[in-house]
Amino acid sequence: MSTKEPEINLVGVVGGGFMGTGIAESVAAAGLHVVVRDVDEAALERAREAIERSVHRAVQRDKMSSEDAAELRERIETTTEWQALRDADLFIEAVPEALDLKVDIMAQIEEIAAPQAVIASNTSSIPIAQLAAPVSHRERVVGLHFFSPVPVMKLVEVVRGLDTSDETIETAKAFAERLDKRPIVTKDRSGFIVNMLLVPYLMAAVRMYEDGFASSDDIDAGMQLGCGHPMGPLALCDFIGLDVLYSVCTSLFEEFKRDEYAPPPLMKRMVASGRLGRKSGRGFYEYAS
Repeated sequence: MSTKEPEINLVGVVGGGFMGTGIAESVAAAGLHVVVRDVDEAALERAREAIERSVHRAVQRDKMSSEDAAELRERIETTTEWQALRDADLFIEAVPEALDLKVDIMAQIEEIAAPQAVIASNTSSIPIAQLAAPVSHRERVVGLHFFSPVPVMKLVEVVRGLDTSDETIETAKAFAERLDKRPIVTKDRSGFIVNMLLVPYLMAAVRMYEDGFASSDDIDAGMQLGCGHPMGPLALCDFIGLDVLYSVCTSLFEEFKRDEYAPPPLMKRMVASGRLGRKSGRGFYEYAS
């Protein structure tokens, strides 16, 4: 790679789910062009609808003008074709939190990415060194862990892999700042900064509920009213998605073998039953559709 930081003008986002669409919207809001790639037209239609709903809410709440919203939409392209991303200066992998899937996506990005392009993963827990394995120039691979909902949350974890260059880190930080977000840099170990601290707290709340120690309402009220948290731990689990959280817990436990990271049995059964939280309409709480 060149010693000069690459200029980011076009971003390729791989995965048009909740995180991918949020990243794409934030990139377009910053004045950059973005191409969102997903597997089929049905997935892309859901992505376009999600972006439209988010932008519409921003306009309704006077967070964005109608003119700015129209320009934002014009900067987002959706596609099923990998070749539509070949000119991207930055790739962001944003597919579900499954190691095999993410490694496969990184390999496909490697096939089309220009030699100077930065390749990032939005993983919340998988070590970047594992995801970088299919990439020939691993110094350009970095973690860019956004937080949900992406257009609102100001934090981005910039994760330095074993081979990530200083140049790539500086490019990633500058990109996050261009999106009006605060980058924090962390070494490459499962969970990074936020989830390594957050997961034991959330799992303690799940175990407390599982043991019948207190109701979900009382557990959450205790942390909201007693500690000033904006959301209780069980409501936060539902917001994150129990399937996503289960994957994060599993990754953390596999790496550190510490009990505080292990997902309680109740989590496994809730995920198996489709009780994933807000997105499925039921988790520790029930939600109107």
